[in-house]
Amino acid sequence: MADTPNNEQVGEASTPTSQPSFRVTCQSRSLCAAQQLDVIPQIVSPFCPPPTPNPFPYVLLREYTNHTLSSSAPLLPSTGFFIPEMCSIASFSGDLSSMTAPPFILSPVSLTEFPAYWCERPELFAAIADGKTAEERSLLVLKWFISTLKGQYTSRNESMGSEKKPLNPVLGELFYGQWPDKNGRGQTNLIVEQVSHHPPITAYYITNPSKGLALQGHSAQKTSFSGGSIIVKQIGHAVLTVNLADGQKEEYTITFPRLRIDGLWYGSPYIELAETSYIQSSAGWLSTIEYKGKGYFSGKSHTFKALVSPPGSNNTAYTFEGQWHLTSKDLKNGTTFTDVTGEKEEVTVRPVDSQDDWESRKLWYSVAKGIREGDFESASREKSKIENEQRQRRRDEVAAATSWQLRHFKHHESDPVYESLGRLFRANPSVEDVYIFQHNVTHLETLASQ
Repeated sequence: MADTPNNEQVGEASTPTSQPSFRVTCQSRSLCAAQQLDVIPQIVSPFCPPPTPNPFPYVLLREYTNHTLSSSAPLLPSTGFFIPEMCSIASFSGDLSSMTAPPFILSPVSLTEFPAYWCERPELFAAIADGKTAEERSLLVLKWFISTLKGQYTSRNESMGSEKKPLNPVLGELFYGQWPDKNGRGQTNLIVEQVSHHPPITAYYITNPSKGLALQGHSAQKTSFSGGSIIVKQIGHAVLTVNLADGQKEEYTITFPRLRIDGLWYGSPYIELAETSYIQSSAGWLSTIEYKGKGYFSGKSHTFKALVSPPGSNNTAYTFEGQWHLTSKDLKNGTTFTDVTGEKEEVTVRPVDSQDDWESRKLWYSVAKGIREGDFESASREKSKIENEQRQRRRDEVAAATSWQLRHFKHHESDPVYESLGRLFRANPSVEDVYIFQHNVTHLETLASQ
């Protein structure tokens, strides 16, 4: 980030001692009207500048110091979000995922790594195969699914101080990993590929061969701004296949909740899950998961209620309730259902110097290093280099009348498993596409020994 010109530095204005305040520093002459303003958090939005063609035309520095913003605050990843970017979002029309974010609000992790959150508790994933009945396995699938939510949606608040925008993957970006066999749980393998850049779509395949488990899915996000929050509609689904000892198989269609990113104006963004998601078993068992979060005045954060109904019935056989980032219980008997307060297990990956140039941690190494170290000038330079190379690659493909070929997945316009199981709970949409894994990865078995 460039230094602020001296002639645009802002002097301090008197601030009422009874209210926390924002001191605003402008780096754009178009914001001269906002100079020397102290505004309390509740009335920040009126000071947003008018829309501009560039979604990030200016920068305001934000840092709480004794309830006051310092104009010389360090731009460290733990500092939090920045008010001007929120003003930009509020005035932006369209899908927010198309916006290019400056390095100081970025996470040092690519979105391609996010499917690893599905298995940060690999023992729960493996335990699904140990269920003796369709009913028991359905409960184990639900327990595993709820246990994945903390990693997917709150872990960055814990590690970075607030939610950050992940690095936007390039088309063809790859991520490989595994969780080695421990205590007979079997080895779990992960293959991820960025199968689309506009819109960004990530396909993944997670398998534990010794347990007969395979999860195949893809995800995309459509984002918008509403009522002071970012609303994220998650597009896509996952299908879990369980190969049974008798040669039969069960399949589970898993849909995703919507996300609401709150806390923007206060510089500490966090994710709340919203609305409802479903897990439908081919044996007929259905888990309906309702999400609620902390309201402005009341309520607990990250709460859910899961209703489990048997085949062919609308009656509820089990009800589980709690906070998905902490614990939950069975309302029938009060016993603990999920507890994710213990340690998680990070995915094992190859050393960066042994990775393919398209693998996430090697591709984004210099960008991530700059973000973690607070060297945003270096991060911005390296990020622009990658993005410009990708733009040139797309131009070359157009000129040559060719298109990018996926490495590990093949796209199909519809998923018959999703459509079949979706009819049982009236899935919306009723039809979705699918990315089928081609089973052409051979090096994962070597990861555990490195």
